[in-house]
Amino acid sequence: MTLTTLRLSNSGHTVALRDHGAGAPVLLIHGVGMQSAAWAPQIDALYKTHRVIAVDMPGHGDSSPLAAGSDLGAFVAWCRDVVDTLDLGPVNIAGHSMGALIAGGFAVTHPELTTRVCLINGVYRRDAAARAAVVARAEQIKAGEVDLETPLSRWFGDSAVDVAARAQVAGWLGAVDLNGYATAYSAFAQGDATYAAQYAQITCPFMALTGSDDPNSTPAMSRAMVAQASDGHAVVIEGHRHMVTLTAPHVANAHLAAWLAMPPAPKELQ
Repeated sequence: MTLTTLRLSNSGHTVALRDHGAGAPVLLIHGVGMQSAAWAPQIDALYKTHRVIAVDMPGHGDSSPLAAGSDLGAFVAWCRDVVDTLDLGPVNIAGHSMGALIAGGFAVTHPELTTRVCLINGVYRRDAAARAAVVARAEQIKAGEVDLETPLSRWFGDSAVDVAARAQVAGWLGAVDLNGYATAYSAFAQGDATYAAQYAQITCPFMALTGSDDPNSTPAMSRAMVAQASDGHAVVIEGHRHMVTLTAPHVANAHLAAWLAMPPAPKELQ
C-alpha cells in the first residue's frame, strides 16, 4: 500500500494517506497511536468497489501534528481540511476509537458532506470512573510516562489471531511520536461527550460497531449512540475486543460492505 504525503489546502499542514480504488469515496481514520496501515484488511476488501482513503491522523505516521492542547474540534477541522483538499465530499466516513470521535464530529458538523458514518469501537459519554481513568492516562502521557503494555493487554486476548494483531499494533505504538500521541490522547480523553448530544441530528446511515468484550468502547455505548439517530444500526462482534478490524477483519468487512450498501438519506433530510 503506497503512502502519499499531501499539503492540506486550508491549514498548510501535511497529511500522509493511502489512496486505493475508484468510485464513491470512503475515508478511514485510525485511533490514537495507530497508523493508516492498520486499515490494510479494510482497504483490501473495499477498494474493488470504492475509492478508499486511509489517513495518518495528525502527529501519527507521516502526518504533521496539530498544536499541543488541540481539542476534538481541531481534529474535526483537520478532517474537513482533508475532505476539501481531496475534493471528496460527500463522503462515507469511518473511524476507529479516536477516529470514531472525529468521524462522529464530522457527521454532526458537516452533514452536507457526509453520505454515511460508521463509528468502530467508539466511546460515548463515559461514566465518572472511566473518565477519571482516561484523563489520568492522558496526563501521564503528556508527562512522558508511556505504558504500552496496559492498553495492549486490554485490547487483545490470547488467540493466535490476537497475538499476531497485537504484535502489529505494538510496532505502531512503539513508533508513534510522543508529542503527537499526547495531543491526540488528550483530545480523546476529553472528547467523548463533545458531539454526543448532537448525534440525534444525524440522518444518514449511521453504524456503530464494537466487540462484545471491549471494556471501554462497550456494546452499550454503541447502542446508545445509534438509538439517537434516525437511521442507526448497532453491531456487536462476539468474542472480540477493541481492535475488531484486525482480529475479526472478515466479519468487520462484511458489516462495512453492508453499511456502504445502505440507501443514503434523502437530500431533503441532509
